[in-house]
Amino acid sequence: MQTRDRFGNMLFIAVALVVWIAVAQVVTTTHPHDNPTTGLVGAGFIGLASGLTMVPLFWLVPFARHRRIALLGDWGRAIRRGAWMAAVVALFIALRIQAVLSLPIAVFVVVLVLLAEITLSMER
Repeated sequence: MQTRDRFGNMLFIAVALVVWIAVAQVVTTTHPHDNPTTGLVGAGFIGLASGLTMVPLFWLVPFARHRRIALLGDWGRAIRRGAWMAAVVALFIALRIQAVLSLPIAVFVVVLVLLAEITLSMER
């Protein structure tokens, strides 16, 4: 692992920690029933925090699987997968706050994201 890879992992973890602190601030000081947009802001923060938390893990798993060799597109794939994770988590929380989340919708979203990621991750 090179220095830039360590720095990238630590940077994502530090930014995720800051966003998790913002999540704690929003969750402990506001109530979604007082202001309708508060729940959506909280969903966005939680989605962003979970996506940023998962980026280093999405990079480290292929790094370990490739016998500790970092390949060229690993960071791009990790960031894209973290963005998918952030979008799905934020969407699920927002749908749950609106009381419209159901199992068929959740399965549809997950399958759609998996198909899109498989299509984008195919090696040519």
